[in-house]
Amino acid sequence: TPDMVVKSHRDYGMEHSEARANLAMRYLRAIFNFAQAEYTTADGKPIITSTPVRKLSQTKTWHRVERRRTVIKPHELGAWVGAVLSLPSEAMRDYHMLVLLTGLRRQEALNLTWEDVDFRGRTLTVLDPKNHRDHTLPLSDYLSDMLARRKAVSVGSWVFADTNGRRISNFRYAHAAIEKEAGVSFTLHDLRRTFATIGESLDIPSYALKRLLNHADGADVTAGYIVTSTERLREPMQKITDFVLKVAGIRETAAVVQLMQASE
Repeated sequence: TPDMVVKSHRDYGMEHSEARANLAMRYLRAIFNFAQAEYTTADGKPIITSTPVRKLSQTKTWHRVERRRTVIKPHELGAWVGAVLSLPSEAMRDYHMLVLLTGLRRQEALNLTWEDVDFRGRTLTVLDPKNHRDHTLPLSDYLSDMLARRKAVSVGSWVFADTNGRRISNFRYAHAAIEKEAGVSFTLHDLRRTFATIGESLDIPSYALKRLLNHADGADVTAGYIVTSTERLREPMQKITDFVLKVAGIRETAAVVQLMQASE
């Protein structure tokens, strides 16, 4: 009943979190909406005629949850990358670095298979992502080398798999180890926000950044007329990688020239 939904929403929010309570009720609403459309009587009328979750909107009792805006700050990147690269699991190391350097969502990166990686074209493709628009990204030099190394010793079809070919799944221990060593609290989605924030700070054009993140155009009519090729995104992608690696101390911040000592 609608009252049961309101009570469950309130109780779940108190016991767990308001954001998770909202998400649970969105799932429930989706189930009811599907049932209304799918299941009908002999004369074509819906078996379920109303969605009890509507009461949350009618009574304005959805929890107000502020959108997270946390990122890994530039001065924290060195410690964070160092902690990631010291993880004992190579798959976990590479996974975290790829998410940071591509801005992919957690599951998008986790679901990558070797068929999605084009080593000759130096690209990767996410199939059927959140906006259902296949997303092809150019690989920076660091990521191209990293994936080639993984492919040479990989077992099975998953890009991020353990030594037995099973896709990695438990991030709890790796996450805790990174936070403890780096002293930086983060979520995996923070890496996507960090990628976007770095891109904006490097003055990457907004349309290029939107394509890197595979954001929908929405009401932006102009964006609908702009066709951005994958190659057009290669330079912005490389700039973001270079920035991260330089801040983390992995790559020189400038070309190093060996000077000859003058003879006496």
